[in-house]
Amino acid sequence: MKYRTISAAEAVAVVESGNRVFLQTAAATPQRLIDALVDRADELRNVEIVSLHTEGDAAYVRSEYSDSFRLNALFVGRNVRSAVQEGLADAIPIFLSDVPALFYRNVLPLDVAFVHVSPPDRHGYCSLGVSVDAARAAVHTAKTVIAQVNPNMPRTHGEGLLHISHIDSMVDVDDPLPEGPRHELTDIERKIGQNIASIVENGATLQMGIGAIPDATLAALIHHRDLGIHTEMFSDGVVDLVEKGVVTGRYKSTHNGIIVASFLLGTRRLYDFVDDNPLVEMFGSDYVNDTKEIRKNPRVTAINSAIEIDMTGQVCADSIGHRHFSGVGGQMDFIRGAALSPDGKPIIALPSVTKRGESRIVPVLKAGAGVVTTRAHVQYVVTEYGIVNLHGKNMRQRAEALASIAHPDFREDICRTAHDLYGGYRKVCP
Repeated sequence: MKYRTISAAEAVAVVESGNRVFLQTAAATPQRLIDALVDRADELRNVEIVSLHTEGDAAYVRSEYSDSFRLNALFVGRNVRSAVQEGLADAIPIFLSDVPALFYRNVLPLDVAFVHVSPPDRHGYCSLGVSVDAARAAVHTAKTVIAQVNPNMPRTHGEGLLHISHIDSMVDVDDPLPEGPRHELTDIERKIGQNIASIVENGATLQMGIGAIPDATLAALIHHRDLGIHTEMFSDGVVDLVEKGVVTGRYKSTHNGIIVASFLLGTRRLYDFVDDNPLVEMFGSDYVNDTKEIRKNPRVTAINSAIEIDMTGQVCADSIGHRHFSGVGGQMDFIRGAALSPDGKPIIALPSVTKRGESRIVPVLKAGAGVVTTRAHVQYVVTEYGIVNLHGKNMRQRAEALASIAHPDFREDICRTAHDLYGGYRKVCP
């Protein structure tokens, strides 16, 4: 279908001082529109930018633009982390499942939404492609929708279609999508992946993110059967398992045989795989991350990471002490959804030590650390040293269990602290 386009500079001219502007997520980050907006910095003041994780250059958080733009981040990615930590940007702690409601309920009413879509089909429908998450809510509620239209954006099935009549300005681009490279796995990551795979049942429905541990887990699942996928996001490792016949979705109760996700980040291979592929359906995060929907599937196995976990099971996943590092994201959505699923397994997986050699399993969290997943929600915890299940365990039993999978150099410290607080055991100590 033919459609009228204008330049990025013309399109973003609609943004006024004091506006709130939404940016689409991850591989769908509308970089051309962002660049054009930053070019207007001298004439704009107090423009609030709202986004989840974005890829590419986030020039709007630079100190020289602080009078013009202020980021209100719903998730803190690498490209804005320093700005948030230095006070040049803000962070909102929120479950990913709740983000669309911020727009639908006018908690954060949007003036403008910047999105990145596929070219319209013969019926006039574009696709939000690899990012439906909060973008669907944004385009339905923003006063003005501006779309960069890119033939490299895959057309995905599900609820990401947007008719050109709902787009106020369209800008043609022909840019490659940002790619998330495959990770070179360490021996520790492979061991963690193998440990996780050992408790994944055939016929389970998986949730996992992106990164070394999810990649290691997926690589260790090649001999499993009939796995399903219902996850906020996935990457290339899932494609491997589909092609090997491991992922079939045969036992999923909802979207039987279908991979369900909210956004994607991977290589071009992943984007080509999802393009016009009825095996994959993309939905908003208010649906994908809804515990009511998650729990409908059998044996939901949710694999999430942590920065730090204390000896009672409190999980810090979004900060290093007071310093924001990422965000709440969908961890609690899926940890609870998996716990409510028939035979589900909520899993927190982490290396036993940091790159600096500090223990990730600690007697007490750092001052200011954010508890993303409470100790009442935590069940399985996995490191390279093994697997423990904290469900139903008291404080003394939890400390003992977690010490057993901590790095050996730090087990004594955990045990001594637990003994001082709770008394009565030194079983796992040397």
